[in-house]
Parts: sequence; C-alpha cells; structure tokens
Amino acid sequence: MIRETKIWKSLSGSGKVSIVLLLLIVSFAVGYHLFGGETYRQPSGSSLEAPGLRHIMGTDDLGIDIAAQIGHGAGVSLLVGLSSALLAGLGGSILGILAGYYRGWKDKLVMGLCDVVMTMPQMPLLIVLGALFGSSTRNIILVIGFMSWAGPARIVRSRMLSMGKEAYVAAARSYGAGFFHLLVKHFIPGLYPLILVSMLRIIGHAIVAEAGLSFLGLGDPVSKSWGVILNRSINFPGIFFVESWKWWVIFPLAFLLVLVVSFAFLGRDLEKIMNTK
Repeated sequence: MIRETKIWKSLSGSGKVSIVLLLLIVSFAVGYHLFGGETYRQPSGSSLEAPGLRHIMGTDDLGIDIAAQIGHGAGVSLLVGLSSALLAGLGGSILGILAGYYRGWKDKLVMGLCDVVMTMPQMPLLIVLGALFGSSTRNIILVIGFMSWAGPARIVRSRMLSMGKEAYVAAARSYGAGFFHLLVKHFIPGLYPLILVSMLRIIGHAIVAEAGLSFLGLGDPVSKSWGVILNRSINFPGIFFVESWKWWVIFPLAFLLVLVVSFAFLGRDLEKIMNTK
C-alpha cells in the first residue's frame, strides 16, 4: 500500500488523469457488459436519433444505441490490448531472458528473429495475416502478439546482459546458484518494471492495430469494436452531409483516442519512476 501511494505521488498530472480516465472507461465497459444486455446489437430507438436523455450518444442507422455499442466495444478493445500485451510481453521477455543468460548461438538466433520482425512493415503485414487467418478477435490477438514480441525481447535481453555483470549475481553463481534461483531471486525483481512498461506500450499499439484492422473490414464484424463502428459510420452514404456524423463518428473516435493516449501517458510516467537510470 505504501509503495502504491509513493507511485501515485510520483505520477505527473497527466499520469494521474490517465489513470482516472482508464478507470472510467473500464467501469463504462464493465457496466454495459453486466447491465446492457443485447442493447449493443438490438434497435432501441429511431434511425440516426440525436443524443438525448434516452440515448445519451444517439443511435446509428439501424436505431441501435451508440453508447451501448461503445461500452461493448471498450471491452473488446481492452481484451485485445491486454491479451496481446500479455502474449507479446511474456513471450518476448522469456526469449530475452534466455538470450541474455545463455548468450552464444541462442542469443544470435533470438536477436536475428527480432531484427526480422522489427524490420517488417507492421500494418501491411497485419492486414495480410488478418485476411489470411480470418476476422476473429482471437486471431487478431495472436497476430498482434506475434508482431509485438520483439521490443520486449530486446529490452529484457539488454538488461540481462547488464545484470549478468553485477557483483551480487557473480557472488550467487560462485555459491552454486542455478538459472532458476537467479531468475526468481535476482532477475525477475530487476526486470519486471521494464516488462510492465513494455506491456503498457503494446496495449496502446494493439488497440490501435485492432481498430485499424476492423476499420478496414478485417475485424470481427459481430464484435461491435470501435473500429467496426467507425467502419459502418464512414461507409454510410453521405455521412458527412447529415448531422449524425457528430455523434456516430466522433464518439467512438474520441473514446479510442482517450484510451490510447491515456496508456501512452501512463507508460511514460511509469518508465520515469521505475527506470531511475
């Protein structure tokens, strides 16, 4: 509790605002998942109804409540972001730890794979892989995770090389400490701040990538993610010649921007706090 209090006090104003906004979006998503029922895909009003007391963010062309769609889509975006970050962060960190500890051909192999993945144009490759494996949320998570593991792997490997030269690690080895003992007692405590910050960065990237794929029509069409909402709204005939663009386009776009920017500011602050060097 004391540590969490110190971290909160160390955050900048933008970092604190980011946490508040993230909590509000999470609460919004949880609330609609628990109490919204099927309102995110069933008509409940007139077509293109303006925001009001009944529909606080208006309705789309089918009369479906946009707030309900955004609430459901927030859950999809958070699921994709957190799952992709977990997959890429843990997978990349494991490879980075092994490369930094054992070095030799294993290090060269992992770093070679990192170079290949990082030099690939991500969005075109995501589009190709998304079209190849199908438009489901699970496939999007796997594709984004596959394209995002190289960053954490390089960061963790670099830190492992530095930690391997520390006196306390050399002393532990001289007493017969093996890999798993060093990993639990020394490596993980020194690595988890870097892994956490890397995962926060991946979350924002994954959310944008999922929204981009869905906007291009490669997302799960029944998921009602923010990218799917934007895809349907932009493709509506004459959308910018009617008043409905003010709520059908702006609300999901605003939520997407707030979520991504909040993760970016929070990751920046945590990096400054945890990485004292």
